[in-house]
Amino acid sequence: MPDHLIAFLVLGAAAGILSGMFGIGGGVVIVPALVVLFGFGLKEGLGTSLAALVWPVGIFAVLAYYRAGQLQLRAATLIALGLVGGNVLGAQLALGLPGDTLQRIYGLFLFFMGWRFVEPRKLLTQRRNGAPPAADPVPVEVAWYILLVVGVGAGIASGLFGIGGGLVIVPALVVLLRYDQKRAVGTSLVAQLPPVGIGGVLSYYDAGELALTASLVIALGLLAGSLAGARIALGLPSATVKRLYGVFLLVISLRFIFQL
Repeated sequence: MPDHLIAFLVLGAAAGILSGMFGIGGGVVIVPALVVLFGFGLKEGLGTSLAALVWPVGIFAVLAYYRAGQLQLRAATLIALGLVGGNVLGAQLALGLPGDTLQRIYGLFLFFMGWRFVEPRKLLTQRRNGAPPAADPVPVEVAWYILLVVGVGAGIASGLFGIGGGLVIVPALVVLLRYDQKRAVGTSLVAQLPPVGIGGVLSYYDAGELALTASLVIALGLLAGSLAGARIALGLPSATVKRLYGVFLLVISLRFIFQL
């Protein structure tokens, strides 16, 4: 394990950059790397990833989005409440059931969302006709329980796949609630800032499926990387960040669909 500490730190930093750019937890990078590169079992990788993400590793990124006025605190609070319960349920499902079918379904969901974000036909039409990009969407006011449901769904995915909830939260805020991409990312990072995944982490810990030292070192890398990712995203146009996120989702969806 000590021989891998620098590698764990680099892994955390890479995952943190994606977290700060796209509002995800970073587990989509951490879990495959732990399994493929470090020989972790899948469940141990899931538990270790969740343990790294339970720390407030996105605090610097959240501050960057806050200063830029790109987060919505009410929505983040309600989503965080949903994350708490959903995370435990997702962890219990992962520990008690084979997840192949669920992973493929989730992969198809990510592929669909990625396609919606990239909008290849719309992009080609704009380039052919020289049309200006569409104006930023106007957020839709929704009832509190809808945001709570988004949080529960994100929590289940987080506990089940060890990924953090941003892969559900950001698409839901952008596609369903018409948030600007940057505001959705900032809100997602705030929702994941409290230790909402602690219930899932305890479930993996009780099952002996958690490498504590690795999770702590990865968390340190996440802390620095998330700030760098936030600065990159805030310096780009929202439409560019949105399409980059769509490409990212498409790539990640293939991992889930084909069990890569």
